[in-house]
Amino acid sequence: MQKIILASQSPRRKQLLEWAEVQFEIVVKSTEETYPEGLPIEEIPIYIARQKARAVKKSLIEEGRAEIEAEIILAADTVVVLDNRIIGKPLHRQDAIDILGALSGRTHRVITGVVIQVNNQERAFSDVTSVDFHPLTKAQIEFYVDKYKPYDKAGAYAIQEWIGVVGIKSVTGDFYNVMGLPVSRVVQELGNLHSQD
Repeated sequence: MQKIILASQSPRRKQLLEWAEVQFEIVVKSTEETYPEGLPIEEIPIYIARQKARAVKKSLIEEGRAEIEAEIILAADTVVVLDNRIIGKPLHRQDAIDILGALSGRTHRVITGVVIQVNNQERAFSDVTSVDFHPLTKAQIEFYVDKYKPYDKAGAYAIQEWIGVVGIKSVTGDFYNVMGLPVSRVVQELGNLHSQD
C-alpha cells in the first residue's frame, strides 16, 4: 500500500495508524472547524474532515509537490453527541466537569467522519459508536479532570484512559472510532483504492 498523508495532528489517530502498520506522514494545515448552519449532525464531521483534506492538498500544491495528485490524503474529525447536541472540547476545568456530569449514567454517540482523497476522487463516510457511561461520582469526575486534563478531547474524555476503564459500562460499535478513527474500516477503504489501481 502506498504511503498516505495524514491530515491530522491527533496523537490518537497517529497511534492507530501505526498499530495498523500503515505507512504515513503527517501534514497539518490549520482550518476553522466550522460548518454551515442546518447541516445534519451525521454530516458535520465529514464536512470538517473534507475542509482539513482540502487545506492540506492546497498547501502541498503551493509547495510545488508535483506528485500530489497521486498521493492519498486521509482526514478525519470526531464529534461527541448527547441529546442531539454536539459536545465539543472543554474550555476549562469546570466545563470539563460539567460535560462529564452530563455524560454520567447516560448513553451518547461518537461520530467520526473520514475523507480519503486521491486523483481528484474522494471517499467519505462516517462511523457511529454508542458509549454508555456508568453513573460517575463528583469525586471520580474531578480526579479524572485534574489528573488527565482532557481539554483537547471532544466530550472531555479519552476512552483509553482511566475514565474509560472504570466509567464505561458498554460500547456498541467500533471501540477505536471513539479514540478518533475507525481504523479497520479505513484500512479496508485504502485496500479498495489499492485494488482498483
